Amino acid sequence: MNAVIKVGGKQYYVTEGSEIYVEKLNAASGDVVKFDQVLMLDSKVGNPYLTNATVEGEVIKNGKQKKIRVFKYKSKDRSNRKTQGHRQPYTKIKITKING
Repeated sequence: MNAVIKVGGKQYYVTEGSEIYVEKLNAASGDVVKFDQVLMLDSKVGNPYLTNATVEGEVIKNGKQKKIRVFKYKSKDRSNRKTQGHRQPYTKIKITKING
């Protein structure tokens, strides 16, 4: 089965057995999480969500993504060189079951 779910303001296309990276959730590694905001299941489309449809997954790990370098530079003004870094936290989830 295929589904489109909404997690953290973003939409993800998932199938059973797939692994996705979502915004950090308050769940420990090994916990089972349940998503009830299912937008589409196979060929059924919700308005905006489907009723009686859920997607279950297991949390594999929590972590931070690779650091992104942001370099701000203004030409001919050497005093405004600046580097920043940002690491977005994530949760890796393996989809185990799609009910609907």
